[in-house]
Amino acid sequence: MLELMRTNDMVTISFVDSLLTDAGIGHFVADSHMSILDGSIGVLPRRVLVEADRIEQARRILRDADLGQELS
Repeated sequence: MLELMRTNDMVTISFVDSLLTDAGIGHFVADSHMSILDGSIGVLPRRVLVEADRIEQARRILRDADLGQELS
């Protein structure tokens, strides 16, 4: 899996999760449990990882959704 994006914004993570699920792209939100360690203040960003062979499609989907600035 390759990193698609990294953010502290849970709304963006949820939106990206929905976009990737709808497109049938396998993905994983990493570091979601790290917020417990930082006291849920959002210091540690979460990463969205996608299947390596679908990374370009995932990037295109984010750009089309006007989230290109979020790409790693």
